[in-house]
Amino acid sequence: MPSSLNRASLARTRLARTQLARTRLIGVTAALAASAFVLAGCSGGSTTTSGATASAITIGTTDKITTLDPAGSYDNGSFAVMNQVFPFLMNSPYGSPDVKPDIAESATFTSPTEYTVKLKTGLKFANGDDLTSSDVKFSFDRQLAIADANGPSSLLGNLESTAAPDATTVVFTLKQPNDQTFAQVLSSPAGPIVDEQVFSPTALTNDQDIVKGNAFAGQYVISSYDFNNTIQYKANPNYQGLLGAAKTATVNVKYYAESANLKLDVQQNNIDVAFRSLSATDIDDLKKNTKVKVVDGPGGEIRYIVFNFNTQPFGSTTAEADPAKALAVRQAVADLIDRDAIATQVYKGTYTPLYSYVPAGLTGATDVLKGLYGDGSGKPSADKAKSTLAAAGVTGKVTLNLQYATEHYGPSSGDEYALIKDQLESSGLFTVNLQSTDYVQYSKDRVKDLYPAYQLGWFPDYSDADNYLTPFFSKDNFLANHYDNTAVQDEIIQQVGETDQAKRTSEIEDIQAKVAADLSTIPFLQGSQVAVVGSTVNGTSDTLDASFKFRYGALSKG
Repeated sequence: MPSSLNRASLARTRLARTQLARTRLIGVTAALAASAFVLAGCSGGSTTTSGATASAITIGTTDKITTLDPAGSYDNGSFAVMNQVFPFLMNSPYGSPDVKPDIAESATFTSPTEYTVKLKTGLKFANGDDLTSSDVKFSFDRQLAIADANGPSSLLGNLESTAAPDATTVVFTLKQPNDQTFAQVLSSPAGPIVDEQVFSPTALTNDQDIVKGNAFAGQYVISSYDFNNTIQYKANPNYQGLLGAAKTATVNVKYYAESANLKLDVQQNNIDVAFRSLSATDIDDLKKNTKVKVVDGPGGEIRYIVFNFNTQPFGSTTAEADPAKALAVRQAVADLIDRDAIATQVYKGTYTPLYSYVPAGLTGATDVLKGLYGDGSGKPSADKAKSTLAAAGVTGKVTLNLQYATEHYGPSSGDEYALIKDQLESSGLFTVNLQSTDYVQYSKDRVKDLYPAYQLGWFPDYSDADNYLTPFFSKDNFLANHYDNTAVQDEIIQQVGETDQAKRTSEIEDIQAKVAADLSTIPFLQGSQVAVVGSTVNGTSDTLDASFKFRYGALSKG
């Protein structure tokens, strides 16, 4: 962003790039509920005229939807739906993390601060409405106008304005020149293009109206919708995007409250695909089942603890506010967490220890936390934690209220946080009050300063180190944890517009060093993507890629 961008604007802009984790709210009509699909098992496989197989595929998940409106959700479960039904200007082809034009013909910088997109001609929504540059402008304008606390508008922090000079041309004017991430942002949760005839320009549109309005132009449309119970998708014959025609005409998605039931159904072939989330123990067991295949994909998911700088022990709004003592508490927690134990005991190796804010495999990743905390080699150290607290004048046991979400990050979260509680308390330095909440309520409570320390997981919006920095460490960030380091904010702005890749990498590394000293979050695990599919299901590896988007259109049976 330009050096003239003030920090309040930075907070609004770069924060939006982070609101990450992704949440959406949903409504259902009686007619839709009545028409909810009947789950299909292993049906036959003739071919339709569009080239998609007539055989339906049924997918199971424990991920929850918050809302179908792209302006109101920033969670994995909601974005999974949006990826199937909404069009994007830019998208990732199967098997690649790099974006290319989707419903666009071209997209390029026409000046350092102008990014110009040319749409394909003849685009339409499934309801027959024309899809033009006016809808594109409307989609981005409403993201910024609504700026929902649980939405992704912060990802558009560098967007100054959007213009539609003609029906197929869109010009994005950016605050910072040469934004190296903007094309990726257009493929992110902030990027779905919506129908201005159906969506409100100033408020979230409820799910019932979205489905009833058939306001879709992705590979699929929603033909039946029962909020967080079932969704039926039908292939969209008029889709003109990058991914091509869906390979299966009908996809049914079933939502599970318990992962144990998800495992039972996939191992008995009652469903064809289980994607997010099975426990590590269940995955290990399913690898021995000849009726299913366990498919792994590259992982950008990270797990981390967030500290609220206002309400954590010795936080700025507590009766014993003391920044030095608050930092010592965070440092002591970092000294005591045993990443190897969590990865092996809880996750059976499906997660690996993470000592970086940017996960391994992405340019700029470092192991900065390994040398700073614990024994200096990645292991915990109670002696180090004790001396850190003593040096700051912290006496007696520290009481830490620690919150985690039930099921949203998988069924092993309870075991994960029980082990963290044990690691902290066995040092004799902490008393941990561990509590859990359903994610729909959790996502509301955590931004209201109700949790002094809490669990989050991150599923990247796009495959760039910035997506692990801007959302967390901008002033008014997605975490809403009151972390405010102007040096970090300035360098985040700088790296986004840096065209010298070696210099940008160095800046990304330096940002992590600064954040590691502050410890607003403690990342500790990195996970891979895992899907369990029936033995006749094809195409899973095509979509289980480094774009981190699970596209149903790649799947087929037979």
